[in-house]
Amino acid sequence: MSRLSLEQKLAILSDAAKYDASCASSGGQKRNSRDGKGIGSVTGSGICHAYTPDGRCISLLKILMTNFCIYDCVYCVNRVSSNVQRARFAPEEVVTLTLEFYRRNYIEGLFLSSGIIKSPDDTMADMVRIAKLLRTEHGFRGYIHLKTIPDAAPHLIEEAGLYADRLSINVELPTDNGVKTFAPEKDPVQIRRAMREVKEQKDARKDRSHTGKRPPKFAPAGQSTQMIVGADGANDTTILRTSSRLYTGYRLKRVYYSAFSPIPDSSSALPLIKPPLVREHRLYQADWLLRFYGFDVEEITDSGTADGNLDLDIDPKLAWALKNRHVFPVDVNRADREMLLRIPGIGQRSVGRILSTRRHRTLRYDDLRRMGANLKQARPFISLLDWHPRGLTDTEHLRARFAPQPQQLQLL
Repeated sequence: MSRLSLEQKLAILSDAAKYDASCASSGGQKRNSRDGKGIGSVTGSGICHAYTPDGRCISLLKILMTNFCIYDCVYCVNRVSSNVQRARFAPEEVVTLTLEFYRRNYIEGLFLSSGIIKSPDDTMADMVRIAKLLRTEHGFRGYIHLKTIPDAAPHLIEEAGLYADRLSINVELPTDNGVKTFAPEKDPVQIRRAMREVKEQKDARKDRSHTGKRPPKFAPAGQSTQMIVGADGANDTTILRTSSRLYTGYRLKRVYYSAFSPIPDSSSALPLIKPPLVREHRLYQADWLLRFYGFDVEEITDSGTADGNLDLDIDPKLAWALKNRHVFPVDVNRADREMLLRIPGIGQRSVGRILSTRRHRTLRYDDLRRMGANLKQARPFISLLDWHPRGLTDTEHLRARFAPQPQQLQLL
């Protein structure tokens, strides 16, 4: 077997990393090299693109350390039984790539994951070594996200949190039975134990010691997780309930949903719910409602389909509004913040502008337009000084106004 060049390894391992959902550096410790010490920055503006909550696009070098793996997870293209071209970076090669890409202004940070080689501890030790070399020997102050390995020794995960901005541990699938069936070498109990240890490490470092000094920060951007959607047949209700428990129990920054699509040599036993990318998008929208709009899981899923899945034709907020028409139309000039957030087409920023403006004057229809509200969606559900939907809210065909129109398929 011929020895692969660094460029060939990069081509293989960056492509292999496309199945890992990456996150942005929002929430990371504010570091930069403007004081002349070290190189890199975690706060600058934006080879993978990620978006921060404030809308900034940043660039990360997203790679696997290796796509060799001793595990045989049925849904994973890099599993041991999969016939894919394999490659492996040495820790020093990852460090070199990160620094050279940063110096060329290609990236602002590193997103590093890996298959399991030799053992979880050996793999995790190499990943920690990469982060440590970047921070301590090269003064790298950019963003680092490590996908940690739950079976690794706790001291390795603890050390990883001292050098990385964010840690993530994949829960893999929404249910324990799904993990046991399709990833038999992985233990869902151990996965949750590792996530709890990360949370406890972060909590323990918030308080000052008896001397008044703060301990070193641990994963200042918190932890996230990734869940494969559509590989085990779990419906959206199950998925969102699992996500809600993870947010509550481990104070995660984000759950990432990764739509499963069969790979050429995958097992025929794996189910597929179509279309996977639309479903993934609806789950992200529902997740956003859970975290920022005051909805609970049952409210969202009760507005979906009879099989416990979200409506693929319309977004979950609109689906809830259509099912709960008795609470509409909402008087925009009188409703509280919680109710304003439930109006389709009106987001958090628009709600903030509404609350600020109506302290001084009564709002009209054109005011909402200038505030950026999506009035095409909102108009059946709101009333203003110069607008009332009359019978539009309760019309029998209201859903048809928003659902995509059927299209004639091409026969040839």
